[in-house]
Order: sequence, then structure tokens, then C-alpha cells
Amino acid sequence: MTMSKSSRHSSAAPQRGGAVTGAGNGPAATKATGERIAYQGEPGANSHLACREAYRDLDGLACPTFEEVLHAVRSGEARYAMIPIENSVAGRVADIHHLLPDADLYIVGEHFLRVRHQLMAIPGAGLNSIKRVLSHTHALGQCRKKLSELGLVPVPEADTAGSARVVAEAKDPELAAIASSLAAEIYGLDILAGDVEDELHNTTRFVILASEPDDADPGSGPVITTFIFRVRNVPAALYKALGGFATNGVNMMKLESYQLEGTFNATMFHSDIEGHPADRLVRLALEELSFFSSEVKVLGTYPASPYRAKAAHLAATGQIPVNRRGR
Repeated sequence: MTMSKSSRHSSAAPQRGGAVTGAGNGPAATKATGERIAYQGEPGANSHLACREAYRDLDGLACPTFEEVLHAVRSGEARYAMIPIENSVAGRVADIHHLLPDADLYIVGEHFLRVRHQLMAIPGAGLNSIKRVLSHTHALGQCRKKLSELGLVPVPEADTAGSARVVAEAKDPELAAIASSLAAEIYGLDILAGDVEDELHNTTRFVILASEPDDADPGSGPVITTFIFRVRNVPAALYKALGGFATNGVNMMKLESYQLEGTFNATMFHSDIEGHPADRLVRLALEELSFFSSEVKVLGTYPASPYRAKAAHLAATGQIPVNRRGR
């Protein structure tokens, strides 16, 4: 089933991406010097923090847009890209599903970041002096209870770390930012209140992209396969295309759709499943999917993060609270 990189767009048969093997929450840290991992946002962004957690020995490369992050990997300026794809509170990250299919890159791993929002201001400022809080729209929404409690006015900005930089440069004791502890460290701000997010389960899932495939070995442990597909224009095509996963006992953990071409008639689907395409039952399910699809492309097969099993256990035993107690 494995196809060359140049043939990834050519047929409806499942085409392959890649993955790196590794331990921990994300792929194993690489020791090579002079290599970088690109992320969207300014230094101190949550994506920057995810890069540090997953690849401690790689330098981060900050990029203004997701497109520039992907270009940095294609051009060889960075070895990997750390891309947020979904959040447990805010849902999927806009634009990513449209960028991944044509990025010409491979998903080589995943990383889960527990998002901890910090309320920060310049040294000397306090909770009694701040009046306005700058941050990304999602971050402000994820901390609305605390902001309401403190009577603070939210001010949307492009990203969390950029908001911290603006507050540091303004030197205004009435201004504060919601960002990561790394941003406070980088921009010399004091944390006035820690972990101000409303939901304790606030977690962002990232996918790690590379320019070359490096598939997880079959039988090496739990793996995730991510693929996109577009069904044929026939009645019940989606139902039939997905039937193979049910009959072969393949667990589909994610299925999302998004519109193509602005017609509201062309739909692409993005899916994650448990299992390796080399496994017999997964292979049979993908073959049935291909029969009813006009396009199928595997974006990557990579080790499942240990966070998945840990989160499932905590949820099953009631140890993951949905709301912060006392709010």
C-alpha cells in the first residue's frame, strides 16, 4: 500500500503518510544540533511551549502564519512543524483541515498540551490596578469566569504571546495579558493569578509534521492513522464507505467534514482511527473506504500518545472534572 511521495495525489486508493516512533507524550526528542521546529505565533505561545515539551533539544522557529510554518519545513528551514489541530474546549482549529491535504508533508507524531492560562502584568501592577486584559479570543473565552469575577474588560488580540509582548512594551499598570508562563518569563511580566482557565481539562492536541515519512512499525504498540477522503457522488456513499470500519472492528475516534470549492456540494472528511494500515482488518476497512471514495489520502501513521490512555482512564474513573470547583 505504501506509495512514493510523488504519487500521493494520484488515485482513490489509500496513499500513505508517515510517523516517527518515540516515547512520552510526543515523539522522542532529537539530539541533532542546529535543527529547528517551526510553530505559529510569537515566542512564548502555547505552540512554542508544546515544542519545548516534545523536542527539548530543538530550537523553536516562530512564524506569523500556519502557511509559513508549513513552508519552513518544505524549504528545509525547519525539520518539524508543531501544528495545533483541536482543543478540548474550543474544538478544531480553523483553517488547519484546509491546509493539511495540500501541505505535501507527513504527520509524524502527536503531542497533547495541558493549557494553563496565566494572568500577567508589568512588575508593580496588581489585581487592583489592572482594568483591561489582552489575549487571543479563544483564551479570553476560556477564562471568562475569572475575568467576570475580577471585573476585567477583555480585549481580543492576534495571539496570547503577542498580547504579553504588547503589555510589556506598553508599561501600563492598567493592562494585563492572558498567556503562558513561558510568555511571562520571556517578556518579564509578573503572574498575578495562575491557572485562570475555567475548565481543568483544557488540552490542545498538536500534530507534528515532517517533509519525509517515517511510519510507525506494525506491532510496535498503539498507533493512530490519520487520513482524509472524499466519497463518490452516489446515494449512501458515506454510509457504505464507513461500513468497513464497523464490520472489521476498527475504532474510528474522529470524523469531521469540511466544505470544498465553495459549492456546498463537495465535502472532504478528516478521520483518525486506531490501528496500522498494515494490520489486516485496517487494510480491509481502508480498501472498502477506497471503493466508495473518489480520493483517499493517509496523512500519517504514528504512535498514539500515552496521554490518550491516561485521559481515558481518568475520565472512566471520574477523575477529570469538567468544571472548576467553586466557580
